[in-house]
Amino acid sequence: MDDASQQQLPAPATETAATAQASADQGVARDAGPTLLVKIFGKDRPGITAGLFDTLAAYGVDVVDIEQVVTRGRIVLCALVTAPAGAPGTEGELRATVHSWAESMRMQAEIISGIGDNRPRGTGRSHVTVLGHPLTAESTAAIAARVTEVGGNIDRIFRLAKYPVTAVELTVSGAPTEALRTALAIEAAQRGVDVAVVASGLHRRAQRLVVMDVDSTVIQDEVIELFAAHADCEAQVAEVTAAAMRGELDFEQSLHARVALLEGLDASVVDKVRSEVRLTPGARTLIRTLKRLGYQVGIVSGGFTQVTDDLKERLGLDFAAANTLEIIDGRLTGRVTGDVVDRAGKARLLRRFAAQAGVPLSQTVAIGDGANDLDMLNAAGLGVAFNAKPVVREAADTAVNVPFLDTVLYLLGITRDEVEAADLHTES
Repeated sequence: MDDASQQQLPAPATETAATAQASADQGVARDAGPTLLVKIFGKDRPGITAGLFDTLAAYGVDVVDIEQVVTRGRIVLCALVTAPAGAPGTEGELRATVHSWAESMRMQAEIISGIGDNRPRGTGRSHVTVLGHPLTAESTAAIAARVTEVGGNIDRIFRLAKYPVTAVELTVSGAPTEALRTALAIEAAQRGVDVAVVASGLHRRAQRLVVMDVDSTVIQDEVIELFAAHADCEAQVAEVTAAAMRGELDFEQSLHARVALLEGLDASVVDKVRSEVRLTPGARTLIRTLKRLGYQVGIVSGGFTQVTDDLKERLGLDFAAANTLEIIDGRLTGRVTGDVVDRAGKARLLRRFAAQAGVPLSQTVAIGDGANDLDMLNAAGLGVAFNAKPVVREAADTAVNVPFLDTVLYLLGITRDEVEAADLHTES
């Protein structure tokens, strides 16, 4: 680079700063000027939005904000525009023209004068997802009241899904995310709905890693109980499993005690157990959708690699880790090999998967149901308790208590329509 080029560099920077300042000054002036809120409502049909703005265009107004909602075939279209410049009476002409156009469309119009744009949103912005099966008016009122009690304002509401559960998302400002989460968790438990609260920001849309427990999460079964059924020791294993999941027993000790009961089983039982595993409703949809969105997905289990490796291949997962049943001379020895995947081990594996995926922990999601998932749920950016034990529901960021694993998608702001559209596009 020569000296002349170096000397020319500051000029564009100065011009950019000046242009930005001028734009900012114009924005301030515009925000402080008179505006009109034009609301159109009635039966929805093609051409309404185009027709309204074509009508407004004759008066040289600028668009400040637009909101449109269609519910059961009825449209509410709100347009915030600058007041028309020109001779006195121009605004009256605009009002008359809009009302005349609305009548021609068999719709109603309302026009309200004011100053400036929407008031600034409060600090502390969150997305609140509410899942109901069904979602009642009573529970909705209670959730909304709690938002108000903690100083929040609901800026926007829209539906994410109408089945298999009703899911709506509230955009809330003015309340700290943690305070909002605590207050709504209490209310949700009382009302029998599920509520998830996550902070707003670009990270919500960033590429993420989702890591899930396997038994009673990705699948409906407890794998060791499937093995136990072939060894005629179901009752003994189930009793130890239940105590471990409640946090009453050390997981590693309980694992060794249960696996010991499988000693002598023929290795052919592995294929039988694989065929008996039942995926949780929505598991395939959840994983398929996450993969389409560029997420990486993994599973960790206190169960066995003989099953998780098969699940990884069948579901197209990126990561899988579990304990390994020792097999010698074609029979189970009643022991496991390698490091035990316990409560702390699941959290370590989450961190390892995140490092391998190049995703910070703040952009990870962990899903589980038992006490041995708690460290993993707490380490993740978002911990989801899925049909979990009480101790887990109380400790997790959010809880989902419906039997459909794909409802987790709604917590990430993904709608049922988007999922179905992606499936239809792929099939075609």
